[in-house]
Amino acid sequence: MKLAFFSTTKTDKRLFDSAKKNYDVEIDYFEHHLSEKTVALAQPYDAVCVFVNDDVTDKVIAKLHDYGIRLILLRCAGFNQVDIAAANQHGMTVLRVPDYSPMAVAEHALAMMMSLNRKTYKAYNRVRDSNFSLEGLLGFDMFNKTAGVVGTGHIGYHMARILKGLGLEVLAYDVKQNPEVLALGVKYVNLDTLYAKSDVISLHVPLFKETHHLINEQSIAKMKSGVMIINTSRGGILDASAVVDALKSGQIGYLGIDVYEQEADLFFEDRSEQIIQDDLFERLLMFPNVLVTAHQGFYTKEALCHIVETTLDNLKRFKKETILVGNQVK
Repeated sequence: MKLAFFSTTKTDKRLFDSAKKNYDVEIDYFEHHLSEKTVALAQPYDAVCVFVNDDVTDKVIAKLHDYGIRLILLRCAGFNQVDIAAANQHGMTVLRVPDYSPMAVAEHALAMMMSLNRKTYKAYNRVRDSNFSLEGLLGFDMFNKTAGVVGTGHIGYHMARILKGLGLEVLAYDVKQNPEVLALGVKYVNLDTLYAKSDVISLHVPLFKETHHLINEQSIAKMKSGVMIINTSRGGILDASAVVDALKSGQIGYLGIDVYEQEADLFFEDRSEQIIQDDLFERLLMFPNVLVTAHQGFYTKEALCHIVETTLDNLKRFKKETILVGNQVK
């Protein structure tokens, strides 16, 4: 089977080339994102492999179908970038990596919390400039504070487990309660209660219509003044304009984001020689109490190896026809 691999990084190529020898697959790598402009590159192939910032719209899916492609492999957990209804309509199978390393993302969220609180990113730069003053580096004890975990799937569970281990009281919200989270002694509450009581809020929900801009002007107003918000899920969960206003007023005291709603035009590329045209993103970077990382929460050796193995196993299962064409996302 011939696979067109989009949004390729050097690490992707190295890991997939190393693993593909155990699978009957030819892979051609493209640095381009899959989109309406680049979909023609997929014409000679049997399947495509895409990542979080590929744009698999209904028009792209129609073109893939015309090319005879029936399989879309996602090397990520989220699938909001794929028009699933269009895929089903055209008899396309969409397979993902639902559980690559929830610990990796939860640990990254914790790293952002700790760095924002104790201002280690500022301290690092100061010491390198021989500035050993502690002024402006005051943090707070996280012990006995209250953390709100929004979304308690695999990642949310590990986030709750870590925060409980640090001695925080943990509140949780999800449309469905997770028995493993309950076993930790975590209390489920409604969103308004979580907003009102939490000193730290960590977001771990997928991006659906219902969760788009979940964090907005109205929800932020319900939170504690000076709240810390961490988002390692999807950028569209946050209304960035509302967040900027809340940072200016002090309603949000700390913000850590590993994702951004318009990140497809920014992340995973070296843009150090470019003028960034996204004024809202540039505004966020100007706040001293904002920490931005470029979608690296998943980026551990263990997670990447699991992504490679699961993606290639999904391809193998499809070839053996153990998965029916036209399946919903698995």
